[in-house]
Amino acid sequence: MEHVKKQDIKGRMLYLWNEYSVIGVFVVLVILCSLIAPKFATPNNFMTIFRNCATVGVIALGMTFVIITGGIDLSAGSNFAVCGVILIVLQRSQTIPLFFCILAACGVGMTVGFINGILISKAKLPPFIVTLAMGITLRSIVMYICKGSTLKGAKMESFTMLGNGSAFGIIPVPFIIFVIMALLMHLMLSKTKFGTYVYAVGGNELAARHTGVRVDEIKIAAYMLIGLLIGLASSLEVSRMASVSSTVTGVDYELEAVTSAIIGGTSFSGGKGKIVGTVIGAVILFIITNMLIHLDVSTYLSGAVKGLVITVAVLLQKREDGN
Repeated sequence: MEHVKKQDIKGRMLYLWNEYSVIGVFVVLVILCSLIAPKFATPNNFMTIFRNCATVGVIALGMTFVIITGGIDLSAGSNFAVCGVILIVLQRSQTIPLFFCILAACGVGMTVGFINGILISKAKLPPFIVTLAMGITLRSIVMYICKGSTLKGAKMESFTMLGNGSAFGIIPVPFIIFVIMALLMHLMLSKTKFGTYVYAVGGNELAARHTGVRVDEIKIAAYMLIGLLIGLASSLEVSRMASVSSTVTGVDYELEAVTSAIIGGTSFSGGKGKIVGTVIGAVILFIITNMLIHLDVSTYLSGAVKGLVITVAVLLQKREDGN
């Protein structure tokens, strides 16, 4: 009897760790950073973190869907830059409303996602190779359009307000949009048939096919969804910077999006992940970056820290899965 109780307690503890460990890590990290650097725990600093994490966070929401299906999108950063270029080219004409410029950017992002999805699902090519090749191609296109330099947007208050504005003078507009999109993606993933099919495809693709799930269509939809969110994220950052750099804009954003999702508990093997975890993962990632700045650690080492975080997160996942 005691053995059964111990097993039950162990099972419950394991469940709590699997489901809510990212929240615990977040709380411990905030407390630790506050103790180490007193200037960290200030409202302005937290708002800075929220503003900075919004762009990658929005991409990470889409990346969560893709990874749950068993895929990955390494073209996200370059796609981000292409969407930004399209947005600025249209915005500079000053004849097209900003809303339609943003729609066009999102449309380009979805088109790229559609092509990725078709090649992966219909041509049966590996997601890693397809999206890597797409990323290289898109970056080359950005370099060509921008002539290897920076493309600047026209000065419009409505354009820059989207990325630089704050609600009530405190909460960054990009973070509000991030939270709204997170809520929508959470409902899509947890409350719709599409979300159920996404988990099914990632959990066991063959079984999903036998139960009548249109696996190819689900994969295409997942890549189109991340394309849409990339277009939105690009609009947020481009409106904030009012420019696109052919060599800097979007670089490594796909890796940061993957990191955010993995930290949040999304499994690289597919079939597992939550939007709430991804949101917290994105915030944690930028808390780490912010903390390195407060500690006056060289920015060149931020990549090493993020790489370590990914490694630890994957190791913890393997332990949770019992591998």
